Amino acid sequence: MRADSFSVRWGGMIVPLVSGRYVLGARTFGGSRLRLSDSILFDASDRHSVMTQWKYVDLLAGKDYRVQLEYWDRRADANAQLIWSKPKPNMFEEALGAARKADVVVLMMGLSPRLEGEEMPVDVPGFKGGDRVEIGLPREQEELLKAVVATGKPVVLVLLNGSAVAVNWAAENVPAIIELWYPGQAAGLALADVLFGNVSPAGRLPVTFYKSTDQLPPFSNYNMEGRTYRYFKGDPLFPFGHGLSYTRFEYTNLRTPASVRAGETISISVDVKNNGARKGEEVVQLYVTEVGASVPVPVRSLQGFRRISLKPGEKRSVTFVLEPRQVSIVSAQAKRIVEPGTIEISVGGKQPGFKGVADTHTSGVVSGRLAITGPQIEIDERVKQ
Repeated sequence: MRADSFSVRWGGMIVPLVSGRYVLGARTFGGSRLRLSDSILFDASDRHSVMTQWKYVDLLAGKDYRVQLEYWDRRADANAQLIWSKPKPNMFEEALGAARKADVVVLMMGLSPRLEGEEMPVDVPGFKGGDRVEIGLPREQEELLKAVVATGKPVVLVLLNGSAVAVNWAAENVPAIIELWYPGQAAGLALADVLFGNVSPAGRLPVTFYKSTDQLPPFSNYNMEGRTYRYFKGDPLFPFGHGLSYTRFEYTNLRTPASVRAGETISISVDVKNNGARKGEEVVQLYVTEVGASVPVPVRSLQGFRRISLKPGEKRSVTFVLEPRQVSIVSAQAKRIVEPGTIEISVGGKQPGFKGVADTHTSGVVSGRLAITGPQIEIDERVKQ
């Protein structure tokens, strides 16, 4: 047989020892087709990378099932492997039993890189080819979460995911939620430090957590209107920039010039004080809103942030300097300009204008307005050699 550009068909029988839900699939570099008796489980075209595809199948103990894997190779490095796994024990009841015996329950939930990604052969409710068509927790996880909370034990929900998850029920019913994303090998130590109070959490969300897909434009709509913190006008579950701390910070004495001429830099200062009983880090965020711009503009845009560490009772002044481009807009003629008008400056530990579940627990925001005067100027964005 030739080493490349060939096809092969393997066949055999599976006789399960126990009844249940099995996993049957293949890992191949090339095209493949898997049959179980008279059903085609999947039929995959030739791929440019190694792909793993699988299906859940319900099999009866003692019954003969014919299995056939077809594979065709059109490139070097042929690779084909049949994969399968036996029925899993009832992990739902195992987890619930462990929760009943525990003093405190730490629930690790979320998604997986095997579900969300690019061009992935995923056949799971809520996902399509690596894209997400629903943003809630998978149904089985939501059911387990509610069952564990019903035990009456204190619960900490830890999310492992690479994109936003709508955890509306958890936000209302779980005492604490920690976003861990897809962490590295020191994740366990970092999580333990936060849970046991060795450090005060200071992470901030880099994306908006929406309440549901109903708050988002259609999947086929590629316009920015209505999506991301810059253009979303609704009430999110958790906004971009959100994050809690074991202490509390107060913002006062926002200092901005009353006016600047178009093209000048803008110096902005604010006082931040730790009003809590322990040391903590705060992420001071500065947002700019163009008021009455001549063209449609973002609702707001993050134009600066600074992480500071404050002891209990300590106060510090934080200063930002905005360059002309940071208060510019793109005109109807596709020119980046700074035009005369008014801008609103908001500085705080979160995004301004948010009212929601966690609003009473987050640090404040101070805002002010200033005028940009003089003639309109154009920003030269050509790369200087």
